[in-house]
Amino acid sequence: MSSKPPEFDPQQMSEHMKNSAQQIWQAGLGAFAQAQQEGSKVFEALVKDGSKFQETTLQAQAKMAEAAAKAGAMANDLGQRASGQFDKLEGIFEERVAKALHSMGLPNAQDMADLQARVTALEAEVKALKAGGKG
Repeated sequence: MSSKPPEFDPQQMSEHMKNSAQQIWQAGLGAFAQAQQEGSKVFEALVKDGSKFQETTLQAQAKMAEAAAKAGAMANDLGQRASGQFDKLEGIFEERVAKALHSMGLPNAQDMADLQARVTALEAEVKALKAGGKG
C-alpha cells in the first residue's frame, strides 16, 4: 500500500501562514514587553545600588573628615604639650646657667638690672649736685 501525499490546499496554507505570522508578531510584542519590564527592573536595581553606593561614600567621607579633625586636634595637643615641655626645659636650662654663672662670681640678669638702676640713680644725684653747686 502506497501512501498518498496530502493534497495541496492553497487556502489552508494561507490560513496556516496567517496564523504563523500572527504568532510571530505576538511573540515579538511579548518579547518587547518583557524587555521593557525587565529593563525598568534593571534600571530600578541600578538606581537602588547607586543610592546605596552614594550613601556609603558619604559615610566614608564623613568618617574621613572626623578622623582628620581628630588627627588635627591630636597634633595641636601634642604641639602644645611639646611647647610646654620645651618651655620647662628652657627654664631649667636658664636656672642652671644662672647658678653656674653665679658660682663663678658673674652677675645674673637681675644683678645687672639692679646695677643699671643704681647707676641711673647716681647719675641723677650727680646732676642734681652739679646744678645745686652752680646756684
